[in-house]
Amino acid sequence: MLGNSANIVLNIITEFSNEYRTVLEGNNQELSSVELSGGARISFVYHELYANGVKAIDPFDQVKDIDIRTILYNSSGSSPALFVGTTAFELIVKQQIKRLEEPSLKCVSLVYDELVRILSQLLNKPLFRRYPGLKEKFHQVVVNFFKKSMDPTNKLVRDLVAMESCYINTGHPDFINGHRAMAIVNERHAQARPVQVDPKTGKPLPPQVPPRAASPSLGMSDDQNGGFFGSFFASKNKKKMAAMEPPPPTLKASGTLSEKETQEVEVIKILINSYYNIVRRTMIDMVPKAIMLTLVQFSKEEMQRELLEQMYRAIDFDELLKESDYTIRRRKECQQMVESLSRASEIVSQVQ
Repeated sequence: MLGNSANIVLNIITEFSNEYRTVLEGNNQELSSVELSGGARISFVYHELYANGVKAIDPFDQVKDIDIRTILYNSSGSSPALFVGTTAFELIVKQQIKRLEEPSLKCVSLVYDELVRILSQLLNKPLFRRYPGLKEKFHQVVVNFFKKSMDPTNKLVRDLVAMESCYINTGHPDFINGHRAMAIVNERHAQARPVQVDPKTGKPLPPQVPPRAASPSLGMSDDQNGGFFGSFFASKNKKKMAAMEPPPPTLKASGTLSEKETQEVEVIKILINSYYNIVRRTMIDMVPKAIMLTLVQFSKEEMQRELLEQMYRAIDFDELLKESDYTIRRRKECQQMVESLSRASEIVSQVQ
């Protein structure tokens, strides 16, 4: 027997708390050369699973170009927009930021699983096999402690996502502003247009004025089949158009994007992609810090206090330190062996 019951429990709590801290910090004497363990597995969750999970979210896999066009029209209200709308950009980027909440909470859950895994490894030591009641109580107290720490951790992670979606900081130094986005789109479209060359001099000719600008009277029918309302009017003859029938109950975009709409959608996509990448980098940096603060570091610092509160005060130590059947049987066998050896020793001493 190891002595006084209260001292045994106190020593086991102290030893367990120190080992838990050591495993998380990577100072364990039994470091494996075969597989990752302890704190290294938590680091893998942060920098591989979570980081890659967040990077894999494509902001445009759920929002298509025609959806962006519809949002642009809706955000301009009753007056056609002169410039690309800030409202449409903020609405779409906020929707995409909120998608980061799910993988962030999943990261919290994965770290919790790793802490429970560490607990199971520590409870597999021979000392706990000797006292099954103590092992069960340890498991119950520590798991409840982890679960209790999960609530503030999940709240903090949700708050991080809410902070990012609450205020869109377009003044961020890494953000491509609207002017730069417009310049990029204009440059793309300019490169896509074929450059006409003067056959005599071989020099590029200045761009010609498009027919629409040259003859405004043709502008009424020039782009009927393109743009948001293109297909709405394409199937109507002049008589029906003159009748001004009321719009249908549901008015959806179905025509192909006009050149102006294409440019506006491209500008919005550049802005969304730029800001979303900023938020993504922020979350990959901040979520692990939040989990470390309220779950990992907190459990490391408060483990011993929690165990003392839950196990050392007003508790039946004898019940906790009730030995396993195997230990009781081994003690009896050892006692019988000691008695037999003592008798044998007496006999041998008498012979001498």
